[in-house]
Amino acid sequence: MTTAEVQKIRELHNAGFSMRGIAMELRIHRRKVKCALADCPEAVKKPKTSSSKLDSHRGWLLARLEQYPNMNAHTLYNQLRERGFEGSYSMTRKYVAMLRPASRPAYRTLSFALGEAAQVDWGEWRSIDVRGGSRRVSFFIMVLCHSRMLYAEMVFGESMEFWLQAHLNAFDFFGGIPERVIVDNCKTAVVRPSKYSREAVINPAYQEFANRCGFSVTACAPYHPESKGRVENAVGYVKTSFLAGREPSTPEVLNPLLRQWLEETANRRRHGTTGLVPAEVYAREEHREMKPLPLTFPPCCSARVVAADSRFRVHVCANKYSVPSKVASKKVKLELYADRVVFKDENEALLADHRRCFDFNQEIVDPEHDRAFVMASKSASERTIMTKFLTLGSASRKFLDGLREKVPNWKEHVRQILALEQIHGREPVARALEDSASYHAFSASYIHNMLDLQKRHESCTGTLHVTRREDLLELEVETPDMALYERKEGNAHETV
Repeated sequence: MTTAEVQKIRELHNAGFSMRGIAMELRIHRRKVKCALADCPEAVKKPKTSSSKLDSHRGWLLARLEQYPNMNAHTLYNQLRERGFEGSYSMTRKYVAMLRPASRPAYRTLSFALGEAAQVDWGEWRSIDVRGGSRRVSFFIMVLCHSRMLYAEMVFGESMEFWLQAHLNAFDFFGGIPERVIVDNCKTAVVRPSKYSREAVINPAYQEFANRCGFSVTACAPYHPESKGRVENAVGYVKTSFLAGREPSTPEVLNPLLRQWLEETANRRRHGTTGLVPAEVYAREEHREMKPLPLTFPPCCSARVVAADSRFRVHVCANKYSVPSKVASKKVKLELYADRVVFKDENEALLADHRRCFDFNQEIVDPEHDRAFVMASKSASERTIMTKFLTLGSASRKFLDGLREKVPNWKEHVRQILALEQIHGREPVARALEDSASYHAFSASYIHNMLDLQKRHESCTGTLHVTRREDLLELEVETPDMALYERKEGNAHETV
């Protein structure tokens, strides 16, 4: 550093500038500022006294650079060789860099009418630990260009659903919508940035949201942060004022504190550029020039088609969400909101609505989805059992009707009878059902006893015969021989 630079640093320090502010003002590193303020002997460098082959051409080079400030070193080197210079190009480049005056960019102060524009941008903070990993916490910033009214909120991502929802929250906070919104070239806002005479291509989802809300979108030129300097300064202000020294936490914890800071500090301070209080300027002048809020805001979500797996789960942002079993292994429509995960079928009918989870490798399940699947499986199983039971002979229907009428747990009796069919065979069970139905004995235990009794008699005497009602109607009774009684009566008279 030269003596003049050291003197300038000390003047700014006496004027109240911080070390960071001095470094930014003079575009030097903070170590140099610290060294100059500490009276370090090495702070002031002695000028080099070594000579150069270009010293004799110094006047000519200064004149050329004054006439053509942007002339590059290679062109000057070729012209110097015509003047008899025999040195190297690298020597010329270094000498020209020393002579060329350091130019600082000049920026035009932008002015905006009441309610004309707002500038928006993302700010990055840090990551916090969640179950299964860590997620980065970012924050959204919107600044009204005229009043410097500020809105901010913390979010878990910078995707489209967070971008749109943050716009909606900002408009609700302001109570109105500006004519246009000036954006950076982030992917949520701009698909293709402007270049040369080509205009920027706005993200279709964001453009549709803007059309329905009633504002236009203006994209900044790439690498020109000064075109949205108000929001750039606001990002730094939030970092140094609200987030500085604060422990990492979730947006649910930080946003109420941030809202309180906006209302009590950020928008109630006296702005460094305008010298006015943003909240007062907005309430007095700008609020009435803002567009009114629409009756209904457009949906703030990103939509796409996804496929459910065979377990009727859908993978979304490193987590699994349940859907009804009827759409297992099928495609469904996903609507991803900042706080919800919604699934719809091809007819836009609602399938599932879950609260969004920001952990990793978690399974978010609606108990009704699993319960419906179990019930459907149980019903299918019961239908199979009933069908199999009704094949056990012609009396199975009559027995089943009587069983339903007289026995509360008739399904269990049906399962027991089918188990007996596996042990004793179809025909014995069908015959037992027929006998039980004829005697109105509707019970699995009765069937079991009949089968066991029949099995014991078969092992002893062959075949067990059970008398049935219809068998009683077919009995033939012989006519009694009355002559026997007549003979007995005659003998009785003879004895008397």
